[in-house]
Amino acid sequence: MRRKTGVTVLTLWVAILMLVLSGCASVSESSGGSAGGTSSASDSNNATASTGGVKKIIVGTGTGFPNVCFIDENGKLTGYDVELVREIDKRLPDVEFEFKTMEFSNLLLSLETNKIDFVAHQMETNPEREQKYLFNKVPYSIFLNRVTVAKDNNTIKGLDDLVGKKVLTGATSNAAYLLNEYNKTHNNGIDVVYTSGAANDTVQQIVSGRVDATITTDFANRFNTDADGNVALKTVGEPLNQSNVFFVFRKDEQPLSDEIDKAITEIKADGTLKKLSEQWLGDDFTQTLEEAKVAK
Repeated sequence: MRRKTGVTVLTLWVAILMLVLSGCASVSESSGGSAGGTSSASDSNNATASTGGVKKIIVGTGTGFPNVCFIDENGKLTGYDVELVREIDKRLPDVEFEFKTMEFSNLLLSLETNKIDFVAHQMETNPEREQKYLFNKVPYSIFLNRVTVAKDNNTIKGLDDLVGKKVLTGATSNAAYLLNEYNKTHNNGIDVVYTSGAANDTVQQIVSGRVDATITTDFANRFNTDADGNVALKTVGEPLNQSNVFFVFRKDEQPLSDEIDKAITEIKADGTLKKLSEQWLGDDFTQTLEEAKVAK
């Protein structure tokens, strides 16, 4: 009996040792130490850490935004925002970026609770967001918002034509802010309808006539497709405003924001930002209206 118990105890210690070694290997693989790695949403709430004099910065992003932040056919996290962050990482020797992927709806909450250090997910500013968060100063994407309708709709040609019409938009989007500001001076003439933000839902509601229009950009409209994969909507009229895209930080992260702005300025000046935009977004979406006019 004693011999049997001894074997059992020895077996138990071997099993425990194997579990400890296995756990160490798992931590090493997930932390990676490279900008291309990803962390799980269950990591420590204290996102920033120092490793050998280099500060590790946790970058929050998603996996379901085509061309921007997504998982490719090889299982790799990539896209415009992701590759731009990796390019910035190369130019900042005192920091090391690591990605943490999650649902879009969880990004800002994760920023507030220190699970990540900044958000890279094509975020635009608006007064409400600016009260709570810090945005860097140099935009890395610049889009022009337009009225968007069904392809066969030839009656709506601009914002004023939306009076008396139903316009679909996300509740916290810049488009919603624009429409509500318009309504303040136009007797609430536009019926603003809020959606979850799914592209297919937008297409179905506009094509079926349940709503008349939405507000979006030429780039985003590429994803407003029908069941056959064809673009089902069109943008009309003059640009309503210019949407600048930034990274989002906590209010106490001004030094990090400034470092990233310096890197973006360099990346834009040497043409790398334009190349990334053309590669991933299909066109140069890095110029302001004024810059575009000068270029012409």
